[in-house]
Amino acid sequence: MPFTSFTRAGFWRQTTQKVLCSALIACLPLTSWADWTPTRAVEYIAPANPGGGWDTLVRTTANVIRAENLAPVNFAPINVPGGGGAIAWAQIARDARNEHKLFATSPPILLVPLSGRSRFDHQDFRPIARLITDYSILLVRADSPYQTVNDLFEAMASQPQLSVGGGSAAGSMDHIAIAGAAAAAGLDAARLNYIAFSGGGEVMTNLRGGHIVAGVTGMGEASAQLQDGALRALAVSAPERVPGPLESVPTYVEQGVDYTFDIWRGVMGPKNMSDQAVAYYQDLFAQMMTTDSWQAARERLGWYDSYQNSAEFGAFLDEQAESFRHILSELGLLAR
Repeated sequence: MPFTSFTRAGFWRQTTQKVLCSALIACLPLTSWADWTPTRAVEYIAPANPGGGWDTLVRTTANVIRAENLAPVNFAPINVPGGGGAIAWAQIARDARNEHKLFATSPPILLVPLSGRSRFDHQDFRPIARLITDYSILLVRADSPYQTVNDLFEAMASQPQLSVGGGSAAGSMDHIAIAGAAAAAGLDAARLNYIAFSGGGEVMTNLRGGHIVAGVTGMGEASAQLQDGALRALAVSAPERVPGPLESVPTYVEQGVDYTFDIWRGVMGPKNMSDQAVAYYQDLFAQMMTTDSWQAARERLGWYDSYQNSAEFGAFLDEQAESFRHILSELGLLAR
């Protein structure tokens, strides 16, 4: 039975994306933008150190919003690392009525609470919009003896002490991404020596320094790290090769490992944000996704548009929580 992803995002073609994005503005508004607009800078939080997927999403979207003059105020990126996101979530939860605060989100908002590492989960915040689908990528140093993902997995089978680092907590996104691939390759995923770091930037630093054998992160943040030739990519979790700068990277599937894993990313806000503020932000992001600046950034990072408005994103999160509950239980990582 394939060990596959638990999202329903498809592998969107770029021609389809622009057509769908152009229709968003007409379909989405719950209320008029004129009902609410920000009056001061928006605190735009990446719940990890610089260099990871949350940070990349926050800085990329903030830059596009500024470049396209889409908002009357600045969206100011702020990094709040720690606990696989839990430190930032606790701070945001205490500021539940702040309508000038947003944060980047992805599967850890579900996985970290389910594994017992945060008392706050997705129901303690307000969904704003789902934006993109990214994919997991497995990296080694350029001088690594492992030329393929099967080389690495064979070595891990006989040497379980070999460490793989990820930018999220144990039981969270990067851990699940590599554990799923290992299980699909026939390894005991529960024995995987996963080392948790606070964001993809720390993973890359430790991989370059030889402190871990391999690193797993999102494709978006890996693109720049591969440019200087110090690292090599062994596999990507997409169902087929991803067009663009990383098109040479083989998938797990084409290497005989029946496995895919989608990384959805989006934006949330404090729980008691008004409906008017939510409508403003969801429509702002929908408009942002129709711009040429966004399309250029998205293509460079290997992302795929997968927009959902606030209500759709909320329903999606509930479905994902149940799916992840099952997989964490299978891996023995579900909090009791």
